[in-house]
Amino acid sequence: MLIEHKNEPLHWGALDLALFGIQTDWYGSQIDVPAAFGLAIDHGSFWFVASCRKPALLHPDARPGKFTPELWKYDVAEFFLSHPASGRYLEFNLAPNGAWWSAEFTAPRVRAHEDNVEIPGVKTYAELSPDGSWLTAASIQLELLEARFGFGPETKMNVTFILNSPEQKFLTATPAPKGTEPDFHRSDLFQDIQIQDGGLTLHQTPPTPPTP
Repeated sequence: MLIEHKNEPLHWGALDLALFGIQTDWYGSQIDVPAAFGLAIDHGSFWFVASCRKPALLHPDARPGKFTPELWKYDVAEFFLSHPASGRYLEFNLAPNGAWWSAEFTAPRVRAHEDNVEIPGVKTYAELSPDGSWLTAASIQLELLEARFGFGPETKMNVTFILNSPEQKFLTATPAPKGTEPDFHRSDLFQDIQIQDGGLTLHQTPPTPPTP
């Protein structure tokens, strides 16, 4: 799982990082419109970027920048990040309009806290185009990920999507084992990260925002 290391701070509206497409669903079937994602770190933040050129069905309570539980019941982009020693992991959900949710787990599907606890300092961004395509991003403080999850070269991650709600399609950057049902909490889907400086940069053009 490639994470780009940027020497200059990243800024929404001028993102410059590699985007990787996911073209098949959990079962290996080709999807009509691929999703794409990018991961990066700058001097103080971890960035997660996701996009799809297809209209999304949003959680009815989703509001840009707001912490919103159960986003996974509708279209959403997600990443999972695990602690290298304890196996403790973070699930982070990002809706196409910038609403977000997160939870910490001590074991597969075992919540560290019964109540929803917001990660402090999360910032999200989103662009929704007239044709329905969307681009969204979240930045999380690196210090927090290092303190809670030991973020570093030994970290393992996966990126996933839920699209086409209500007839949901499940996408995973790590190919799913054949003959299994969708389950993003499988530890065998978490792959080693590679933090890399430059070399694979693609220039990203956000979708055109709606005309006021």
